[in-house]
Amino acid sequence: MDEIDVPPFFICPISLEIMKDPVTLSTGITYNRESIEKWLFSGKNTTCPVTKQVIADCELTPNHTLRRLLQSWCMLNASLGIERIPTPKPPISKAQIVKLLIDAKSPQQQIKCLDTLKSIAAENATNKRCMESSGAVEFLASIVCNYDPTATEESLDYEFDSTKPIDEALSILYSLQLSEASLKNLMGKNGDFILSLTRVMQRGSYESRAYAVLLLKSMAEIADPMQLINFRPQLFIELVQVLHDQISKQASKATLQLLVSICPWGRNKIKAAEAGVVPVLIDLLLDSSSERRACEMILTVLDAVCGCAEGRSELLKHGAGLAIVSKKILRVSQVASERAVRILLSIAKFCATSKVLQEMQQLGVVAKLCLVLQLDCGSKTKEKAREVLKLHARVWKNSPCMPTNLVSSYPA
Repeated sequence: MDEIDVPPFFICPISLEIMKDPVTLSTGITYNRESIEKWLFSGKNTTCPVTKQVIADCELTPNHTLRRLLQSWCMLNASLGIERIPTPKPPISKAQIVKLLIDAKSPQQQIKCLDTLKSIAAENATNKRCMESSGAVEFLASIVCNYDPTATEESLDYEFDSTKPIDEALSILYSLQLSEASLKNLMGKNGDFILSLTRVMQRGSYESRAYAVLLLKSMAEIADPMQLINFRPQLFIELVQVLHDQISKQASKATLQLLVSICPWGRNKIKAAEAGVVPVLIDLLLDSSSERRACEMILTVLDAVCGCAEGRSELLKHGAGLAIVSKKILRVSQVASERAVRILLSIAKFCATSKVLQEMQQLGVVAKLCLVLQLDCGSKTKEKAREVLKLHARVWKNSPCMPTNLVSSYPA
């Protein structure tokens, strides 16, 4: 390729490679379909990469003239190792999608429809946007909402595929990378869709439960606080169970991200604590294989949940609660250290019984906080550590358990 003179207008401005499926934006600039779809839909950008103009219409028009020139040029240079570019398959039309959905009336037809939709969505991002604007999201959501956890595959009599429609529907919904408008529409169905996802998480397959969590995370990211505070206790129970079961790394990460975003709102921290999230999070922290980001999120959720009496009580009930939170200080990241010290501050402020204060001394929590004041670990973390130590200076400062090399660090 280094020895071949490639016409510059054959090169995609994004990938800087020869285009295989040239399409033109409303700005008049031509790109390779895969590259511009990734820019617009996966990257959620709203401007033309070259002109920087805002794109009001994301319709991609195939540049047939340039494609034919490309194909001719490839044939002329075949002896130099240039492969011919095949004629790309045209994107699906809205009419085709609508007809497909209308014909899916019986369970057997639904299975066929789901298989076809999955194939269409896998082809390119344009097809996904076409599906979204043609009623496919509503169709897939209806399958999820009609999910009956008590029904068996035998009773449904699916002769074409043993895979449950719910698995396919959720898989396709997630793969569509839904726009904010579609996510808001699902979020605004009077909580029915969230209730349906909760049922799936309660009785569905591992695959369905994972996709349900991933969808919930996307929906929570665009929801307003009033919607977040209305989440039911059963949802938190199922989220905790997903974490406990460790279905997959992706599902666990999405669950933690979801809890990070919803726990601060309303009574959600209480719902999470009552659902048993604290012991599960502590057990995850005890797992030495936890990655840095996962550890940060676990401590962030614990910090939020320890903002209520129920959460603090659960932390203290766990034999390793205080010890593992203290251990993560100065060992993971500045973010993790700050969250861990915040948790200890909550305990020191609201649960300072003589037994708890003695345990914090014996476990080395006090010594660790003094060490925080000596090292460079962020001003916020130091401020919180100093506050904890000052709260109970009378008990801790002159204790024989206090390491002599750290006494000088104890705040006055």
